[in-house]
Amino acid sequence: MNKDSMNEGSGWYQPMSDAASEDQARSLPAEAAPGYDTPPRRSAGPSPTEEDYTVPYWTEDGVRTQKQTKKRRTGFRIAGYCFCLFVLIAASSMLFSQDGKTPDSAVTMSPAVSTPGGSDSFDSYDDFREFFNDYYDDTQRITGKNNITRAETGTGVTLPTAPAPEAEELSLGDIYELCSPYVVAITAEVGNSYKWGSGIIITSDGYIITNTHILDETLSVTVTLSDDRRFEARLVGADSVSDVSVLKIEATGLPAAEFCSEPVRQGDSVVAIGNPLGEELRGTMTNGIISAISRDISYNRHSMTLIQTNAAINEGNSGGPLINMHGQVIGITNMKMMTSSSLSSIEGIGFAIPVETIEPVVNELIEKGRVTGRPAIGITVGAIPESAMSYYELPPGLYISEVSPGSDAEAKGVRVGDILVAVNGQPVTTTDQVAEIKNSLKAGDTMTLTIFRGGETLQIEIALVETSDIY
Repeated sequence: MNKDSMNEGSGWYQPMSDAASEDQARSLPAEAAPGYDTPPRRSAGPSPTEEDYTVPYWTEDGVRTQKQTKKRRTGFRIAGYCFCLFVLIAASSMLFSQDGKTPDSAVTMSPAVSTPGGSDSFDSYDDFREFFNDYYDDTQRITGKNNITRAETGTGVTLPTAPAPEAEELSLGDIYELCSPYVVAITAEVGNSYKWGSGIIITSDGYIITNTHILDETLSVTVTLSDDRRFEARLVGADSVSDVSVLKIEATGLPAAEFCSEPVRQGDSVVAIGNPLGEELRGTMTNGIISAISRDISYNRHSMTLIQTNAAINEGNSGGPLINMHGQVIGITNMKMMTSSSLSSIEGIGFAIPVETIEPVVNELIEKGRVTGRPAIGITVGAIPESAMSYYELPPGLYISEVSPGSDAEAKGVRVGDILVAVNGQPVTTTDQVAEIKNSLKAGDTMTLTIFRGGETLQIEIALVETSDIY
């Protein structure tokens, strides 16, 4: 297992020791345990005695084991620990208030990471640019780049969709029997390591959809069917914006999924089938409801509109189906929300890409190998915490953390460290506001960026470019 994959996996599942603000609650790809040859196992550990008991925890290398902890015997000790916990919670609440976080920041998956708690922490930075280098994190970025052998495009194949039937809903057992055969395991080789995920067969002749983040920077992909047959897959196309990719294996007579063409409703019952944590847990089914629809989540430099569910989603479920009670796929599971706080946890908040997003992307990937017609500015922006805005005397706006090579924004001199305060004369403080303006235009159109830099306000006119040309 390489070091990068080890750190990536452990970072998702090991909470940090610092008290977390709302900014630290983040959603991450539900990709499984990169680098593990087998799923993490619970070690036997030392036998507990009357004095001791054991609790599971994750070691630095991602192995789940046991940790011995002494029993708390006296009421005095219990009271002492409760008092300490109260102090920590109170202190954390004060930090939340200082940073002025909004609910939107709690679901920002990238690039928000650990947030300094107060103005004292700014003293260690020479200027706000250095602060934001730590504040924003690109470790979970989806590039869509890989070295997988390419498959033919332009075959005329499209994603099959159908309305929900009038028939009665199926039992959970019937759904599993009907749907599990079209769920596959994805093993993506990355150097001496690999990434583990799920996929969905969409045609009987071997077209399969999965998540792009599973395939990022990989050399080859192996698909394992529910009957244990294995095939090397070729890549039809990978889209980093939607996190949807299409693979092709050489097989016939495969069971194929049916995708529901109708909108889903909040409260509908759903199940997820996938391969959490490794091969030994292949074909795991969990159930729940649709907790919310049309969740706008900022991740990977883009805004994604996702379905929220409380069905358990874990590493390895990425690329697998979220299914309605008629056995139809309504989404591809790809995210879960987690926290780095040691004082709290987040359970039952998973996400899936809806069919209305999947269908046009899949059809265009099969036809052209890439998705076109989406405008991009060529900059990555993120919210500025009120504490940082006050300390560094910055205007309301968005921090530019990256300027994409090849974009007109780069050519016109937009820089990392600039503050975007307005677009086409409209003040902007959220990424959704920028996206709304951008999406009303098309590639080739121009827009005016109002930039704050070094105490001056600049007006820079840039041309939008094709998203697929720079991402």
